Amino acid sequence: MAVREHIERAPSMYMQVAQRMAEDIRKGRYQPGDLLPSESQMVEMYGVGKHTARSAVAELRRMGLVESQQGKGSIVLAGRGDLPVTRLDRSIRRTAKGSWSLPGMTETEAPTVSRTTLDGPPAVLLEQQDQDAISVDRTLYDLATGARMAHRVLIPLATAADVPTLAEQPDAEVADLYRQLAEAGLTLAFTEHVTARTPYPDERTALGLGDASPLLITYRVTADADQERPLLCEELKAPAATCQLTFPVTPTKAAAQRSTRRRSRSE
Repeated sequence: MAVREHIERAPSMYMQVAQRMAEDIRKGRYQPGDLLPSESQMVEMYGVGKHTARSAVAELRRMGLVESQQGKGSIVLAGRGDLPVTRLDRSIRRTAKGSWSLPGMTETEAPTVSRTTLDGPPAVLLEQQDQDAISVDRTLYDLATGARMAHRVLIPLATAADVPTLAEQPDAEVADLYRQLAEAGLTLAFTEHVTARTPYPDERTALGLGDASPLLITYRVTADADQERPLLCEELKAPAATCQLTFPVTPTKAAAQRSTRRRSRSE
């Protein structure tokens, strides 16, 4: 039986065209506000078909380099290669009086509270697959840039049973939810999980996305540090092309077991 050899495949033709045009944009051949060549012009320039040209433009949109306007064509966007303009501060601060402080965002409408069954990443992170939870959904808006974001808080009913005040007003500010957990005698620890994917059609509509540009998703899990038990999960969805996440990084001490192991080796 012959051994199967690995063959490196060149990028698809539309991707080669998109990469060539992206490089031209980065080098300044096309300036912000300039129109890209039309599909017919691209067919002539690169010797490709119209479908390939159309797919290349779609890829440039996914890169966040251009936007397509009806009746005009594809226009080069400003900020080529710059960081996204909407800065999302993901810090959590504890005040001297023991209360919690989180960066604020403007809500476009009142939060929606519903009961749901946990599934997907939140269920895995909360270790509550197919269990019931209270869901609080908000649409957030950045006044400076116009970016829209979807925020969801998931409170497992098991957590609400341990801290009954959570169920009385689940749509309270997140900092207030932290306060209630802390007042119940829990020591809180936070872990953020970040990923990205192509948005679903309803997400594009809700967030005002014009194409299939990537969606940035974070899952913040609030846990009981003493028992290492997940308590809450916050899900934030934001347009990756226009939003960046920033985190303060605090060094942590090495685990005691690892320190002991290092000492035994040195002896």
